[in-house]
Amino acid sequence: MKNKYLQLLLASNFLIVLDQITKYMVTIHVPLHYSISVVEGFFSITHIRNPGVAFGLFAGHESEYKVLFFVVISIIAILAILIIFHQTPDDKRMVKVGLILIFSGAVGNLIDRILYKEVIDFLDFFYNGSHWPAFNVADSCITIGVSFMILDLFYGNPAEAGSSNPSDKSLQD
Repeated sequence: MKNKYLQLLLASNFLIVLDQITKYMVTIHVPLHYSISVVEGFFSITHIRNPGVAFGLFAGHESEYKVLFFVVISIIAILAILIIFHQTPDDKRMVKVGLILIFSGAVGNLIDRILYKEVIDFLDFFYNGSHWPAFNVADSCITIGVSFMILDLFYGNPAEAGSSNPSDKSLQD
C-alpha cells in the first residue's frame, strides 16, 4: 500500500474497533472482578477496571482532576505519535507499523478514559505463583508497537541491511 496515511487509517480503525468490541464483550458477559479460567493455571478472562495508568500505577491516587490529566496526556501523546509518523520515511516500515500500533492502543485506551473514567482490562496471565497485571488489546498494541520501535533501533530496517551503499563499494575495490 503506497499511502502511509491510508495504512494508518485502515489498520488503526481495525485495531481500535477490535479493542472496543473485546472490552464491550467482557463488560456485558463477565461481571466486574469476576474471572473465567481459559487455560487452568495460566490464563483467565478477568474483568477489572484500571483507574490508573500502565500496571495500575496511580490507581489509588484520588483527585478530581486525575481523569482529565490522563486524557490530556493521552491526547498530547497521540498528537506526538502522529507528528513522528508524518516525519517517518516510507522505507522505515518497522517504525511505521510500531507507530500505528502505539497510536491504535493510545486511542483505544483514551476512549475508555473518556467514556468510563478508567480503562477496562481483562487479559489475565499467571504462572507458577507469578501474576502479570491484567491488560487489554490496546495495551497489547502499545507493547508490540514499542517492541517494533526498539527492534528498529537496534537492527534497523531489514531492507536496508541487504542493500549496498555506493560508498561501501569503493571500500571493497
